[in-house]
Amino acid sequence: MDRSVHVFLLNALAVAGLTCASAAFAESADGVGVSADNPQVVDPRVERRDINVAGIDTENFEAGAYIGTISIEDFGSDVVFGARLAYHFTEDLFAEVNIATAEAGKTSYEDLSGSAQLLTDSERKFTSYDLSLGWNILPGEVFFGGQRAMPSSFYLTAGAGSTRFGGDDNFTVALGAGMRLLVTDWLAGHLTVRDLAFDSDLLGKSKQTHNLQVNLGVTAFF
Repeated sequence: MDRSVHVFLLNALAVAGLTCASAAFAESADGVGVSADNPQVVDPRVERRDINVAGIDTENFEAGAYIGTISIEDFGSDVVFGARLAYHFTEDLFAEVNIATAEAGKTSYEDLSGSAQLLTDSERKFTSYDLSLGWNILPGEVFFGGQRAMPSSFYLTAGAGSTRFGGDDNFTVALGAGMRLLVTDWLAGHLTVRDLAFDSDLLGKSKQTHNLQVNLGVTAFF
């Protein structure tokens, strides 16, 4: 047989072999993970799920009111009413102004003596004003059941102001801690504990008094 014929036949066989090998490889690649000999390990099909993004208001101002109880040192515990205005500089830092008022009770001496009155009715009014800086230290979420979660944060506050009590205006250091819970995208609930500390000499001896508040409040972002 002529040499050129041998060369032609060899080339034809080589091309046919390559074609069959390519087809077999493609078939095996398509079938990886679906045969009994090649069990599928990872399913490349990813099912996307719908995510509800929290529609938290982007406004920086927050204002509201609160009610609670205050323990006025030496004068017992009474109901306190207050208002709060805050401005959020960042997600972590904010400033707030607090105004609160309460009516002081009687000291144990007044109760035991029966008639002695250390303060007049107008002097028993306890009114405080302070400006504080706040820091959100633990942002997170509070879950209600398995389907609902509300953004929350624990925060600390520190500031100073003035307290009018017993006919005097007293420089006051205000320290506090609280929890904020976003009920909706613009409405928040607060649980706060605050200490208003100032020097007082109403009982004849100057000393630093600590007046503890526990408050529940509601604020709105605007």
